[in-house]
Amino acid sequence: MSSTEVETLKRKAYERIRFWKTHKTKQALLVTGARQVGKTFIIEEFGRAEYKHMVEFNLVLDDNARRSFAQATSPDDLLFRISVAASGLLVPGETLVFLDEIQQCPQIVTLIKGLVDKGDYDYILSGSLLGVELEDVRSLPVGYLDEFAMYPLDFEEFCWANGLVETAFDVVRECFTNTSEVPDFIHRRLTDLFHRYLLVGGMPAAVTSFIESNTIDPVRAIQSNIRTYYEHDIKQYAPKENRLTIQEIYRLIPNELQSQNRRFRISSITDVKRFSQIEDEFLWLTGANVALPVFNAAAPITPLRANSERRLMKLFYSDVGLLVGSYGKKSALGILDGNASMNMGGVYENVTAQELVAHGFDHLYYFTKKGIGELDFLVETADGDILALEIKSGARFQSHAALDNALSTPGYDIDKAYVLAETNVSEKDGVTYLPMYMLSMLRNG
Repeated sequence: MSSTEVETLKRKAYERIRFWKTHKTKQALLVTGARQVGKTFIIEEFGRAEYKHMVEFNLVLDDNARRSFAQATSPDDLLFRISVAASGLLVPGETLVFLDEIQQCPQIVTLIKGLVDKGDYDYILSGSLLGVELEDVRSLPVGYLDEFAMYPLDFEEFCWANGLVETAFDVVRECFTNTSEVPDFIHRRLTDLFHRYLLVGGMPAAVTSFIESNTIDPVRAIQSNIRTYYEHDIKQYAPKENRLTIQEIYRLIPNELQSQNRRFRISSITDVKRFSQIEDEFLWLTGANVALPVFNAAAPITPLRANSERRLMKLFYSDVGLLVGSYGKKSALGILDGNASMNMGGVYENVTAQELVAHGFDHLYYFTKKGIGELDFLVETADGDILALEIKSGARFQSHAALDNALSTPGYDIDKAYVLAETNVSEKDGVTYLPMYMLSMLRNG
């Protein structure tokens, strides 16, 4: 992705990086995230704007630097090698050192500790597949690393990119807080943008193409290319004995999300009968940030992690545009107009998972029990409150027997119940109804 492709996009990650620069003591910044979500661009933009000097190394493209850094025997040796390879000056107190695609040389991450202790320069590390390539590094003391994950543009960022004034979301936030209807002209505009977001998603290249061309074909071509990049990463980085199965799981996700309950059926995978046979493959996809897992919770009781069942899960694409782009183009018109003939439940649940993760809910769950029914999502806030979410893509959004049953079951810890649908804000019988675009209001921290 070139800088010109994404120069119009405002990202929340910029302020997160600024927070690190302002508040760090002796810490490097590690920016994780899937390929093509805009990590490199935002760090370059920050470096140019916030530092007098920046030296940058892409360890995929710069073979000489990668080979040299891999031979470093100590922090001082690594710094010397960086200074030799740098095309610019390293001025103490004024220079950002940006090491991109760090997954190509993960062993140098441990050497960064010695460099940040000295405090002469600031260091930002970034790359893809860090969830799997840096697993050993993460087991070390991490006080010298401030880490955060970047995701595709969330819906609010998508709206900014499409020219919506930021004050519109101030109104939405106030309506969310007060459980009051969003003014009709804002509601209609956001509903229309939300339908477009389902088609385009949040990958920066796709969003930029949509803004520049106002047509869907180049967007779908970009989405296809990104899915191909992800499959290439599977072939290149996944354990050799697991590659074919990981690739099959990734390709199956769109089909599985068209099933009635959206749960991933282990039997769909060739020659697999038990989850234990392919658990590592699922974990690789989620560790690479290209898929989002939603695990089954045995009951809506805090803490959710303590009663989760990892053998049962839903699996979503990390970007809803990549999902919708994998379906036939005929489905796009119905999605745009809000009356798709295809089963939209999986699409709406995918965008829900994407927004929840982007807003700080790291662990997502669903709940199903005979006699009660299924709750689409359960999440737990930092304060220990459990939120239950029902996602409705059709007109009968006020029918939610499972949610009603769960709310009336003694011993369940549901603190807030939401139904998200094609509607405006309202509240009835302990259930809050929100428009789908208000997913952006559900935040954890």
